[in-house]
Parts: sequence; C-alpha cells; structure tokens
Amino acid sequence: MREAHQFLRRYILSLIDFFYTPFTRIFSLQTFRYAACGGANTLLDISLFTISYNLVLKKQNFVLGLITLSPHIASLFMALSISLPAGFYLNRYVVFQQSGLRRRNQLFRYIFVTSVCIVLNFIFLKIFVDYLGWYPTPSKIATTILVVFFSYFSQTFYFFKTKENTAGPVRQS
Repeated sequence: MREAHQFLRRYILSLIDFFYTPFTRIFSLQTFRYAACGGANTLLDISLFTISYNLVLKKQNFVLGLITLSPHIASLFMALSISLPAGFYLNRYVVFQQSGLRRRNQLFRYIFVTSVCIVLNFIFLKIFVDYLGWYPTPSKIATTILVVFFSYFSQTFYFFKTKENTAGPVRQS
C-alpha cells in the first residue's frame, strides 16, 4: 500500500511540476501546486455534484428517515463525501509537504476548516437556489468560487502552515 501511495504522489507531483515552467514568474511552486490540486478537486466536486443532482437523485428530494433533504443539498453532501478526502490527500502529500504539523493535527484542522466550508456551501446554495431561484449547478459553481478564497487563506495560514523555528533568533557574538 505504501508503494502505491508513493507512486501516486510522485506521479501527481511530476504531472503538476511539468506544467509549472511557464508559470515560474507568476506563482511560487507551492501556490501553483495548490491551484492545480485545488482546481482538479474542484472539478471533481462540481462533477460529482452535477451527477448526483441530475442522475442519482434525478432532481428529487432525498428522504433520510425523519429528514428530507432538497436534491441540491443532498448532492452537496454526496459530492463532499468523495472530494473532501481527496482534497486532504492532495493538500497533505502534494501541496503542503513541508508542514511540520503532525498528521492528526492537520486532520483536525482540516476537518474544522472543511466544516466551515460545508456551512458556507450550505448557506450559499440555500440563498442562490431557494431564495434567488438560480439553477443548482451554476449556484454550486458560484458557491465554490466564494468558498475557495476562504479555503485558500485558512489552509495556507492555519491548516498546513509551516512550523516556525521555535529556538528563537540566533545571536552573533
């Protein structure tokens, strides 16, 4: 299993890094990797949302015992069940490899930040679809754009931040 993980990680890194050359003056390698991984995961999420909404749920409410979810909200959770673990993997092993935080701490922070993103997704979808009357897939795209800004800054400065040197400044004698 470890060999498969290493192969997948190296493959993803080599693929992303191959396309980095024209962007070296615009982005740092880490920012480019974040954009590439985030973009791929976002496409996965929107595709899963669209498939869930149109093909799996067929635009019908999803009855879950005592709770009934509208199709766009149920599709949100169906898509997130795959895109969230994929996003954690890409962030941990491709984008933020130099983070000094332990995996457990990263996972906790990721779950926290992701929970906020889920709430934001829920709120924006409710506003766009239920109150403004937009179609669900364009609403999901607009929601994703808004949440990506929050996600990028929270992951860069909180979730996968690089552990700083705790020894303090070095004095010259």
